Order: sequence, then C-alpha cells, then structure tokens
Amino acid sequence: MTTLIIVLAVLALLVIFGIGLYNRLVGLRLRAQNAWSDIDVQLKRRADLVPNLVETVKGYAGHERETLQAVTEARTRAVAAQGAGPAERAEAEAGLTAALRGLTVAVEAYPQLQASGGFRDLQAQLGSIEEAVQNARRYYNAVVRDLNTAIMTFPSNLLAGPMGFQPREFFEAAPAEREVPRVSF
Repeated sequence: MTTLIIVLAVLALLVIFGIGLYNRLVGLRLRAQNAWSDIDVQLKRRADLVPNLVETVKGYAGHERETLQAVTEARTRAVAAQGAGPAERAEAEAGLTAALRGLTVAVEAYPQLQASGGFRDLQAQLGSIEEAVQNARRYYNAVVRDLNTAIMTFPSNLLAGPMGFQPREFFEAAPAEREVPRVSF
C-alpha cells in the first residue's frame, strides 16, 4: 500500500513537473511571437515614413533621382517581405537601411533641405524608429535565445519535440550590414 502511494506521488510530481515545463515553453513561444510582432510594427512604421521623407527630399533635391528611386525600390522590397521569416526580412530591411544611408549622404549637399523643419522632423522620427527597431530586435533575439535554450536543454527537450516546439530563427543583421564601411582619404 505504501509503495502504491509512493509510486502515485512520484507520478503526480512528474505530471506536475511536465505541466510546468509545457507552460514555460508555451509562455516563451508566446513571448517570441509577441516580440516578432513588435519588430513588425516598428518596421512598418519605418516603411510608412519613407514616402514622406522621399517627397520632402524631392522638393529640394529633385535631381537626386537615382538615390530617391533606390530608396523607393528598397521600401517596396521591405514591404513585400513583411510575411517572410526573420532571415528574409532582415535582408530586405538591410537594403532599405542602406538606401536610407545613401539618402542621408545625398542630403548633406543641400543645406536648405537640412534647415527645413519638416525634413528635420522626419529625420528625427526616422532616428527614433531606428532605435525602436534595434530595441525590438534585441528583445526578440533574447526571447528566442531563451526559447531555443529551453527547447534544446534537458529535461525540457524530452517534451519540446514531441509537443511540437521548434527552435526559432534569430533576427540577425544581413551580411551587408556587418561589413566595415570603407573610408577613402
């Protein structure tokens, strides 16, 4: 009789432990989904701001057509990648980031544009959004790290696979973003 009670107690503890592990994995998965949504929102805000920025620059520097067209095309690619996974999305967003850097460099030749209050406001909003994207990206990657660690470590790995938990991709910088900028003297 006492052996039966001990066996039942051990089984009850194992079930409680399993439920706790499962709930932890579900919580981490939901946090990762939420963090990805935060990135998506910030990137959409940035994509929505780009047409205003391009129109403002056009008014002052209309002959920078090539630069403006590159920004517009990069925005189109970034918007088209909204449903993609982290790696594809990072690559598309890296193209937009590079095009916006090119626009910033081109704008330096137009002091009257830099003095424009509307342009300064747009530039400040873009800077704020870029910072928010970086923060959201860091948070997402931290949550994904925690989720992937929980999925791959013992004993939760015994439950994770059979219950359908899969590691998630990190939102990493595209190879172009990792390159060191070249400066000519």
